[in-house]
Amino acid sequence: MRGIALALMLGVLGASSALAGTIRGMVHVPDAPPDEHSFNPYAGHASSMSGHAMTARGLATDAVLWLEAVPADADSAAPMPPRPKLAQKDQAFLPRVVVVPVGGTVDFPNLDPIYHNVFSVSPIKRFDLGKYPRGESRSVRFPKPGLVNVYCDIHSDMAGFILVAPNRIFAQPRADGTWELPPVPPGRYTLDWWHPDFRGGHRDVELSASNDTVVDVSF
Repeated sequence: MRGIALALMLGVLGASSALAGTIRGMVHVPDAPPDEHSFNPYAGHASSMSGHAMTARGLATDAVLWLEAVPADADSAAPMPPRPKLAQKDQAFLPRVVVVPVGGTVDFPNLDPIYHNVFSVSPIKRFDLGKYPRGESRSVRFPKPGLVNVYCDIHSDMAGFILVAPNRIFAQPRADGTWELPPVPPGRYTLDWWHPDFRGGHRDVELSASNDTVVDVSF
């Protein structure tokens, strides 16, 4: 009896996995990065650290791709991504872009030998973490999906981004531009993509039961 029950369980798991497919592809960004000098409406109050370098822009790894809506069971079956950290390092936010599913939390550790003051006035989530030194961290929960722009009240050249996805079916490209979403059941979905330096977009995607779907995205 125990063997029969195990066989039935494995059969169910195998059937469910067979009904899930993957949407994957490649992200292409322009060869020439955008202008480094963009307007920051929230001017800081301190000069740069010694040896401070400008944050690289136009990287494929700063892109985010996600599905607008997925079945609830597919969302809950997807692995919970690690809790992201938007660190303050070398007077910059590192990484520049993090993604969190709606309801998730982001940590903001200060790794610099100076004070920082992380804040946002984005309608999705307004917060001000106050000034805190190296070795300390703050955290913020994000209950609504959307884009949150993050700044430092002390240093005007610091800017980061938090994309709050509507579900766990999202991805950021690897350094070579390849990406892959967690598996979802066959069906018709809307794939969205975003980048802090380029215009985003979306398209409908059909995922069959027999094959993965490949989507290349150009910014």
